[in-house]
Amino acid sequence: MTSTNPGLRELKKQETRQLISDHATRLFIERGFEETTIADIAEAARVAKKTVTNYFARKEDLALDQHEEFTAGLARAVAGRAVGESALAALRAAFLRSVAGHDPVIGFSGQPFARMIVDSPTLTARLRELHEAREDALAATLTTETAAEPDDITPRAVATQLGAAHRLLFGEVLRLTVAGHDNAGIAATVTRAAERVFDLLEPALGDYATRT
Repeated sequence: MTSTNPGLRELKKQETRQLISDHATRLFIERGFEETTIADIAEAARVAKKTVTNYFARKEDLALDQHEEFTAGLARAVAGRAVGESALAALRAAFLRSVAGHDPVIGFSGQPFARMIVDSPTLTARLRELHEAREDALAATLTTETAAEPDDITPRAVATQLGAAHRLLFGEVLRLTVAGHDNAGIAATVTRAAERVFDLLEPALGDYATRT
């Protein structure tokens, strides 16, 4: 019995977190992010306000609840690249897989949710912060993977270029979603855009951080 309790407690925590997130998303879409309060969310989820803030430190995290996966994704793809694969090639492959899977982490969220984001100054500002955090994480990984000196600007320069490419493509997914395109149409358009973007980076970065 004792050995199962931690697992049951963790499952209960996950269920509570998902419950809060689901109610928050519904209210944000119905009322708008700026107009919805933590108290509103707590009431809808039938939990205390403190419970909401225990699970989500920032109100923005209730809307962008995959922020940890978002900020770590590029660095993780590079760290897991295969032998003979460059950082650019790994990120190209990872992004195209995410497009094919209509991954919400890269922006596939449905029109109501996407419109809620673009209509909120707070959420658009938070997205900018997350994009910057993602670039920082990528730069740190590139520094480690290439054994760069601390004062070598190269990993940061590369991370800035790769991060900007992903920021642009995320914006395309969001724009097409708000415009009312379905996921299949968005995926087809963004796949073509991604191939063009990554092709443009290929001459400069095609061999950078190739795993030996």
